[in-house]
Amino acid sequence: MTNVEHSTSAPDAKAEVRRAVASLSEKAPNAGSTTSDLSIDEELNLHSIGWEPVQLVSGLSVFSTPAGLWRWGQGEIVAAGEAHEQAFKNAIRRLHSEAAMAGGHGVVGVHVERSVYSTHIEISLLGTAVRPVGAKAVDASVVFVSDLSARDFTMLMVAGWEPLGLATGASFVYAPRRTVGTVLQQQSQNVELKNFTEAMYSARETAMERMQRDALALRGSGVVEVKLIEGPMSFATHAVGFAVWGTVVQLAKDAHQFVRPMMVVSLNDVDEAFDPSALA
Repeated sequence: MTNVEHSTSAPDAKAEVRRAVASLSEKAPNAGSTTSDLSIDEELNLHSIGWEPVQLVSGLSVFSTPAGLWRWGQGEIVAAGEAHEQAFKNAIRRLHSEAAMAGGHGVVGVHVERSVYSTHIEISLLGTAVRPVGAKAVDASVVFVSDLSARDFTMLMVAGWEPLGLATGASFVYAPRRTVGTVLQQQSQNVELKNFTEAMYSARETAMERMQRDALALRGSGVVEVKLIEGPMSFATHAVGFAVWGTVVQLAKDAHQFVRPMMVVSLNDVDEAFDPSALA
């Protein structure tokens, strides 16, 4: 018969505490967390092309406008357009920096919040930083920013294209004054307000040209997912504004890749037809 000796010595409590404290500073293998505003199917779409969400990032800028800027005048309100452009560029630059610090290679699903006040203009950008699975961090200068959803980004990449960044343009224009006779005439008839129509056309054309200029600076082939805001401001009803932005894209492969549709067969039970006479 073999005698087995059992140790009855008490565990070293101090050693256990030291090991526990040391483990707090150790990173578990493959441990990581992500925060994003993407839906589940968008995250799965990203993973299908070898990308992953990293973190929710934002960029914000508040740019002042000169006092008395919105008084009656003629033509474009240049200082307002410049303030809008600088605020947008500052917000994009900060979005680049946050994404790079988080380890992202780009930002998708960017939401643009824009407010125009009599004294300043606010631009706020919020999106999800993404990267190829397991990729190392890159410099902020090569991070792309896009208002494409993760689903559209996936389709764009599959088709052989890639996003380059956000292009934007804005213009604010005074609506020409109307004569007293014109005002009296328009009060009693349904007529076109030509002064506002002309101001809106002028603002739109200038804003679109500025967005195209941004796209060319990024060496893009076009702009997609374009969004716009137009109309008068509550504090300056005698002026109209037009702001536009979208994602600049270019062909990354030698040729466009056609995305083939996939047949999906539903396995759900067939719904029974509703008989209205059953309610009688």
